[in-house]
Amino acid sequence: MPTNGLTVAYFSMEFGIDPAMPTYSGGLGIVAGDTLRAAADLGLAVAGITLLHRKGFFRQHLDSEGNQSEIQPEWSPEHFLQPLAPRVLVPISGRQLHVQAWRYEVRGEFGHIVPVYFLDTTVAENSPWDQGLTGWLYQGDAYYRLCQEVVLGLGGLAMLRALGHQTIRAYHMNEGHSALVALALLEEQTWGRGLHAAGVGDIEAVRRRCVFTTHTPVLAGHDSFSLDLVRQVLGDERANLLVEIGCCPDGVLNMTRLALNFSRYVNGVSMRHEEISRNMFSGYPIDSVTNGVHALTWTSPPFRRLYDHYIPEWRRDNNYLRHVIRIPLEEIQRAHAQAKQELLTEVERRTGVRLDPAVLTIGFARRVTSYKRADFLFHDLERLKRIASHVGPLQVVYAGKAHPRDDAGKALIRRVFQSADALKGIVPVVYLEDYDITLGKSLCSGVDLWLNTPQKPQEASGTSGMKAALNGVPSFSILDGWWIEGHLEGVTGWSIGNGWRSEDRLESEAASLYDKLESVILPMYYQRPDDFARIMCSTIALNGAYFNAQRMVTQYMQNAYLRAGSA
Repeated sequence: MPTNGLTVAYFSMEFGIDPAMPTYSGGLGIVAGDTLRAAADLGLAVAGITLLHRKGFFRQHLDSEGNQSEIQPEWSPEHFLQPLAPRVLVPISGRQLHVQAWRYEVRGEFGHIVPVYFLDTTVAENSPWDQGLTGWLYQGDAYYRLCQEVVLGLGGLAMLRALGHQTIRAYHMNEGHSALVALALLEEQTWGRGLHAAGVGDIEAVRRRCVFTTHTPVLAGHDSFSLDLVRQVLGDERANLLVEIGCCPDGVLNMTRLALNFSRYVNGVSMRHEEISRNMFSGYPIDSVTNGVHALTWTSPPFRRLYDHYIPEWRRDNNYLRHVIRIPLEEIQRAHAQAKQELLTEVERRTGVRLDPAVLTIGFARRVTSYKRADFLFHDLERLKRIASHVGPLQVVYAGKAHPRDDAGKALIRRVFQSADALKGIVPVVYLEDYDITLGKSLCSGVDLWLNTPQKPQEASGTSGMKAALNGVPSFSILDGWWIEGHLEGVTGWSIGNGWRSEDRLESEAASLYDKLESVILPMYYQRPDDFARIMCSTIALNGAYFNAQRMVTQYMQNAYLRAGSA
């Protein structure tokens, strides 16, 4: 085991690495997984740290009316992970918690390996309750969640040391769940003196090594815990320090403020999100690194083969996707037709519904929560029917899970089902259950148009449209998150609404959506297919070539990691 050599320790509560491992819930975990894949491709000395989540995130079942029920996933870590020998002790509520680790290897395109360490409390020495701490992902009460974050932050650093990683240049906290690693680093910095003796120089020494990425543009979405609970779990000495350094305004520990106070480099995940974050947390120097997706992972086999033939350099350097403009349009159309047929075959296998490959197919797939407005397309069912009947047919494929406790999200799924029933015979609508990485790949590559309708300004970034772009699928989206940067009207897709700064009314946004479907998108798709193919081509060349994880990780390396540790 190496004694040093790690450049970056990347902490995240979830990692979307393998669809058979339910260790992720959505976009945050997918971005984390894509970050490590890109780091492996680039040959960087990075390691991921997370929790094992033996019970994971749920599997979804939908009945005929769209009612969601949750099924506990079954998986065996032994089939995917290598158990590691070291054990560490983590103090929680006055007791010592035993933590073990498992290793997963992310292998890059050229053979470099980035390890991921999964922390596990299922150890015989622990009580049954403590063994369950690395069970569910994003479930349980505040006490359970805070204890999980202690395991990730304090336990993660202890495990890295036990594994021989003594010298690490940067500690990257992916969202506030992992902020307690900063506290663990300060305890190392003040070893032998105690946290009560921590001075400005000690805090600055930790700050120089910490990087923090925030993903949440709404204050209510940031983890917070009452000071009484913090004292119970972390003890008085740690709690007193957190109060002294301003992390507990109004008697509440805000994990984002903890990470902000201890990080030299802080970023939002789009340029718009940087602006929103600065307004939410004034006084902190917040930058932006717009998210990206791992190009090879999210590019469908037909497009992989096409790129390999015409621009083989794309695997080594995603910037070469700009050269897609040299590929004949008919080749782009043929690759997309293959990806579309694969999706429609999967739709029929799952649902028994046979969709028409000649019909414009709209895709919408993401976590189902109120601000993402999954039912936005159905705001005016009668107008949608008229468009489909008089301008050109269309069909829609949906997917997405609502959190088990999100009743509003579950109601959204039911409304999609109700709308599908109302449109029956005119606009086919199918909803695919149990959205995961595998289904996401098929959807993003197989539809003709990617729809995104968040309520501004609540989309921090969004990445599904980036995955679609790698497969020549243009976006039709509200101007929020990454789409503000990726949008060129009629070149990479189309916008919904009147701009990214205006707070459009629902009626005006819906009118924009229907107007463009009726007068621009459907006529082009059916009457000028070569013009539509040119948009597909420019979507790859402009968005696919830029909004990828290789660019994202390179930005982190240049702006954050290589500057970490220096004065």
